[in-house]
Amino acid sequence: MESVKCLILGGGPAGFTAAIYASRANLSPVLYEGIQPGGQLTTTTVIENFPGFPDGVDANTLMENMRQQAKNFGADIRQGTATSVDLSKRPFKVVIDAETEIEAESLIIATGAQAKYLGLPSEEKFKGAGVSGCATCDGFFYRKRTVAVVGGGDTACEDALYLAGLAKKVYMIVRRDVFRASKIMQQKVLSTENIEVLWNCNTQEVLGDAMGVTGARLLRKDGTVFDIAIDGFFLAIGHTPASELFAPYLERDAAGYLVTRPGTSETSIPGVFAAGDVKDPRYRQAITAAGSGCMAARDAEKFLLEQAN
Repeated sequence: MESVKCLILGGGPAGFTAAIYASRANLSPVLYEGIQPGGQLTTTTVIENFPGFPDGVDANTLMENMRQQAKNFGADIRQGTATSVDLSKRPFKVVIDAETEIEAESLIIATGAQAKYLGLPSEEKFKGAGVSGCATCDGFFYRKRTVAVVGGGDTACEDALYLAGLAKKVYMIVRRDVFRASKIMQQKVLSTENIEVLWNCNTQEVLGDAMGVTGARLLRKDGTVFDIAIDGFFLAIGHTPASELFAPYLERDAAGYLVTRPGTSETSIPGVFAAGDVKDPRYRQAITAAGSGCMAARDAEKFLLEQAN
């Protein structure tokens, strides 16, 4: 069984930033990238809101640069996914791909969260070509164009309002005849001129061509099928944090996000830290994930120093 000072699970902005800081602190971190190297960020194309890139940056390029930077400082980056854990005592035990056993004096969980999708083959086909799970990330590309937002909760309303400030028109596709959102969010949406709510509708298919999304085929509750012409299709029906593996040990909120002590990355178990979208139900941005990765590495460094003393 291999023993390490600092084990990092997840290869997105949070994990790679944690690896950079942990390496510089001489913690000799080992990072396993998980099932999606580069994290959810790699499902988008150009990122225009990450500081330091005035002309934007390709998402895969940004993640590869973070990865290489961590390696340059000495991080041991490996392919593999945690399949079981024992966090009942230190050193923590983690099994990778059901075969490789690791003992870790500290653990940083940066396993991320996935946007929920409808499960349509056409939706999968146009991911990154008009289909997006992040309005804040990709909305800028739809200035003066027409988009649709799927969902009826607060997140969907927030996304629709954000997009309404950029797009020519925003459709909201709501499967019921009422919103689930708070009253104030409902009022804001309904009073915004360029937002049209399509009640009692489900998406049958995302339409498109070689250039990307061109429309959506909707089914109304009364059986009516009709198409809308759109350039972008945004999902706002929630996210699923990759935290189930840690549920027997760590505190989670009602939606499954890992709970950390305010102002820190500390979880309910000393020596276990959380960073990025796995513990962030609100912002879910590359820059906030990277910042929390820094926090987790610094917290792990402090923890290990206290244990040594």
